[in-house]
Amino acid sequence: MAIRNIFFFLALFLLHFHHLAFANVPLNKTLSTNDQNASWNSPSGEFAFGFRPIENTELFLLAIWFNNIPSKTIVWYANMPNPAVPAGSRVQLTPTGLNLTNPQGQAMWTTGELQGDVSYAEMRDGGNFVLASSNSSYLWQSFNYPTDTLLPNQTLPLNSNLSSHLTPTNYSKGRFELYFDNGNLLLSQIGWPTESRYTNYFSVSSATNDNDSALQLVFDTSNLYVEARGGDRKPLGPEWSALILDVNGYYYRATLDYYGVFTLYSHPKESLNQVWSVVTNVPPNICQAPGSDMGSGSCGYNSYCSWDDYNRRPTCNCPGGYSWVDPNDEFGGCKPDFSFDCGADDERSQENPEEVFEMKPLLNVNWPLGDYEKLINYTLDECIRSCLYDCNCAAVVPNAAKDCWKKRFPLSNGRYGDAKQGFTTTFFKKRIDQPGVNSPHPADQDRVQLALLGSLIGSLVIITLLVATVVSIILLKPKKVVKKVSSFFETNMHSFTYEALKEATHGFSEEVGRGSFGIVYKGTLNSMTNTVIAVKRLDRVVREREKEFRNELSAIGRTCHRNLVRLIGFCDEEIHRLLVYDFMSNGTLADILFKQPKPIWNLRVSLALGIARGLLYLHEECDTPIIHCDIKPQNILIDEHFMPKISDFGLAKLLYSNKSRTHTMIRGTRGYVAPEWFKNVPVTAKVDVYSYGVMLLEIICCTRSLEMDLDEVEEGEAILVDWAYDCYMEGRIEILVENDKEAMADMKRLKKWVMIAIWCIQENPETRPSMKTVMQMLEGLVEVPCPPTPQSFFPIV
Repeated sequence: MAIRNIFFFLALFLLHFHHLAFANVPLNKTLSTNDQNASWNSPSGEFAFGFRPIENTELFLLAIWFNNIPSKTIVWYANMPNPAVPAGSRVQLTPTGLNLTNPQGQAMWTTGELQGDVSYAEMRDGGNFVLASSNSSYLWQSFNYPTDTLLPNQTLPLNSNLSSHLTPTNYSKGRFELYFDNGNLLLSQIGWPTESRYTNYFSVSSATNDNDSALQLVFDTSNLYVEARGGDRKPLGPEWSALILDVNGYYYRATLDYYGVFTLYSHPKESLNQVWSVVTNVPPNICQAPGSDMGSGSCGYNSYCSWDDYNRRPTCNCPGGYSWVDPNDEFGGCKPDFSFDCGADDERSQENPEEVFEMKPLLNVNWPLGDYEKLINYTLDECIRSCLYDCNCAAVVPNAAKDCWKKRFPLSNGRYGDAKQGFTTTFFKKRIDQPGVNSPHPADQDRVQLALLGSLIGSLVIITLLVATVVSIILLKPKKVVKKVSSFFETNMHSFTYEALKEATHGFSEEVGRGSFGIVYKGTLNSMTNTVIAVKRLDRVVREREKEFRNELSAIGRTCHRNLVRLIGFCDEEIHRLLVYDFMSNGTLADILFKQPKPIWNLRVSLALGIARGLLYLHEECDTPIIHCDIKPQNILIDEHFMPKISDFGLAKLLYSNKSRTHTMIRGTRGYVAPEWFKNVPVTAKVDVYSYGVMLLEIICCTRSLEMDLDEVEEGEAILVDWAYDCYMEGRIEILVENDKEAMADMKRLKKWVMIAIWCIQENPETRPSMKTVMQMLEGLVEVPCPPTPQSFFPIV
């Protein structure tokens, strides 16, 4: 009997300990919006369940959120037509589940009919809120009812979907949906507020074999992919195929944002003052994603979308003469500030519309949908006049072939792009603001003029006093050491004082690298964010330093791409020239490639693709084409997500828009220098293509382009490009990745990429492909022809 009692009390103790360890919620427990900071937390406190206030409103959400970060980001909320609940609402845990009631006690939401009685609830550390029976089996769990977000260890089955919310503060079902259809994972806009889906703008297609169609979207602790019935894993895109997630060091979430982009975010667990950063997303650029004939697109009707490649999100703009429908919602579309409907304006607009309206050009913007008429063999003037005299016409898009595309109101799926992408000029109809229209009575005019004159005199007196005060303050104020940014590079970069950077780097004490013309130090900005920075201190003679400083600042200040290092600011004070960058926690590509153990094949694939994208941007997509001139692994920095970022623009050669060649001194690093540097000929962006080809071979083989220690390599392997070409010609490509099982299993890509590298290192620059073609070959968009036999590999000096 005594032993039985001991076991009984031990069982009670363990049961009690279980409830404490897992932060179980007992029956009949309640939460109310009136309870400040009340929530049911996970054991670690990383997640919480309860009511969250909606910003700028007096409403709340019954939600789950990240509890250890300042933003308290919501990952789940009670899904009902209007998720926002008023103050005074409460939720109670009962044997039948969760019951959400309004202040009057009326039911608003429940967990539905369950297969058993609830014994307790539990907020788990992974972000899953569960209702459990007495035997601890789950009767209901939030992971089975996702709203707009997936978390690690969560799946999206065939019969489920993610729906964006409507706006940043309106959590009603929004305009975009991620779902399965016929075994394919799709993203579509819906005919809000109905369930009608338009043509998808992104898809992950299933295999041709029906038995291998998609089964579920899986978000495990290492990656996110579509799992097929046959067990195959299909990534959502090239960048997703090589993801390496660190769930111990970072929080992750995959969210269908309210503007239609499915984004994987990360947040460091230790640096809690930082913000969420984008790891990757689909579609890669929603502004250029194919749209449906119906629906507004990401930015709403009558607006146009441009992609912010650094922040990985769309931005929306209204054409001239238009304004936001809702000033607080830039994704809600635009409306004209005038009327041009047939018969809706005054007689002049019908008899002589050229006195009332004008056509304003909008460069590199197009609305590919919404055409209602195509006029052929029309000059630009004829096209414009046709729209002016057509009260149904909102805009026209003429082209060089004398086609005139007329578009009706409202316009949808507007997008911005540069001329290289085939974008042209759209001409918008806009009302002319004419003086004398609806003029006031002459007597009223006199009174108005007197009032204006009095206001003008009073304003002049006030302005004079203000100017005198400001001048006095400026003259008496001691000189500041921070200089204004020179006008030759207009930028939003921050101008730092030398003392501020000296303090941030603890007196330039922690050296993290040496680049062209300078040493790089690690530092921390003394601000709320505690941003870790890298400070490049230029240290050559004054003449060279000034040239280098202006080159690098001018080059980087105009660029914005996720595969380029971001320049935060600079110091241009007396003799001090310093550049301030984002700090890259994983060092350089050289640190990863040439150390043991060898990086996995998927990571090397991702690095090669990212570097190619960055170079393509420099050569063809930024405002002013840039030749980097010193592409090598030491100049490729790797961030915390193993995203490659091209750095060190100190040797960059800027080209004017009408030039593609330039004469310059020999630049670059031994082993990566293109042959034309040694000839008296203009160099082009093809010098970067050559360097990339050498580096691509290094990424494939994890071997340096030049191995100076001949004792460590076999004969013939000291010069990588020669060895790789010999292996290709002899049909022994597998030797390049010997003992690398992952690379050997991807032999088709391996052979293709070696061929691409050989194309890049051709002696004749005209024979080398452009970076755009290289990118297309790497991604498999174009076939890779057999490379020609090089006349001779140039001696690498």
